[in-house]
Amino acid sequence: MPDKKIDTQLESAAKSAELEIKDATLIFTDVWADLESEYGYENLRFPKEIILLGGAPGSGKGTNTGLILKARGLTCPPIVVSDLLDTPEMKQLKDGGNMVGDREVVAIVFRKLIEDQFRDGAVLDGFPRTHVQVECMKLLVAKIDQLHREFKETPMARNFRRPTVHVVVLFVDEKSSVDRQLHRGREIEKYNAEVEASGVGEKQELRVTDLDPARAQHRYRVFKESTWDALQSLKEIFFYHLINAQGTFAEVEQNILNELKYQSSLELEPETFEKVRGISLASEIVIHARQELVKRLDSYALDHSDLFDRVIDLINVRFMPIIKRHAISGRAIVNSEDEILSDSLALTMLIDVFSERGFHVVIDKQLNRVPERVDLKTGEIAFRPNTVYRIRIYFAGSEIRRG
Repeated sequence: MPDKKIDTQLESAAKSAELEIKDATLIFTDVWADLESEYGYENLRFPKEIILLGGAPGSGKGTNTGLILKARGLTCPPIVVSDLLDTPEMKQLKDGGNMVGDREVVAIVFRKLIEDQFRDGAVLDGFPRTHVQVECMKLLVAKIDQLHREFKETPMARNFRRPTVHVVVLFVDEKSSVDRQLHRGREIEKYNAEVEASGVGEKQELRVTDLDPARAQHRYRVFKESTWDALQSLKEIFFYHLINAQGTFAEVEQNILNELKYQSSLELEPETFEKVRGISLASEIVIHARQELVKRLDSYALDHSDLFDRVIDLINVRFMPIIKRHAISGRAIVNSEDEILSDSLALTMLIDVFSERGFHVVIDKQLNRVPERVDLKTGEIAFRPNTVYRIRIYFAGSEIRRG
């Protein structure tokens, strides 16, 4: 008997999931048809990157949205789904006694994503929340992929890039969530009381759940039983980041930065990545930079002793007096016509010696023509070539007290 009961429950769950998927397909097909009719097929241009931001009540979505945008190099505002549902259009729908269901939410979110300001990327705060919305999101990404393939070999390819989707879930346990909700309620109550007393400022929205421990607890459990499960189902499809948001602000910030750092192999087009991957990463080059510098300097002293001595003499006699006069600014410029610098190995030695001593050097080679004589009969001017090396030397300047 127990086995039959379990089988019945599993069968019921499977049927429910199947109905949700069918429902999502109908909703998506309907919404997509509306968008295509309104904007035109070639104008259905969605963000290159979509970040689906979710989290328990009090997990700090609003607090950390700015950091998430910065971590991904986005300057557009976040798309806060709860704000979209407070638009006049949605209020009119609700005032008419209609429910704001998955179809309405999906339609308003997709329409927002088409806006030009989100072309490079968008953070969706509070979407998806249900399994139907999850399925619609999957269908949208599949459709964007299809557009990408269709327009790949056309002049419009740049408008239909392969999408990158990140699911970012900020997690806190039930106690932390309830404590934070109630703390937020107390702070808003205090602020609103000050606004009312002074008449300065605007009152903030105060949720009923932020005042009642039982309701705050219920809100957290609703999240765990519905939205959490929906977000978890995206694990196998999109880049999934479960971020511990229980620590201090600095700890949570570092957790977010670690999770969302750039990964070229995942974000570039495969063809683009294949072209650039042969160039060494800066992080790889600098690992052994110190050891390589030591080897070069020792080889100069052993294998090119005379030239090395001449370069060091040039630095001491010609460069260091000028550098010392610029000790406060941390920047000196030296122009030199010394013929030793025409030797490329000598130039390399110069750079390496300065690097070993803690300076950063940039060298420009300027080819000039210097008037040498004039033919009095023809008036023709004869020039001789002249090479000037402009050496910029940077270092940590001196701190001086002002005031």
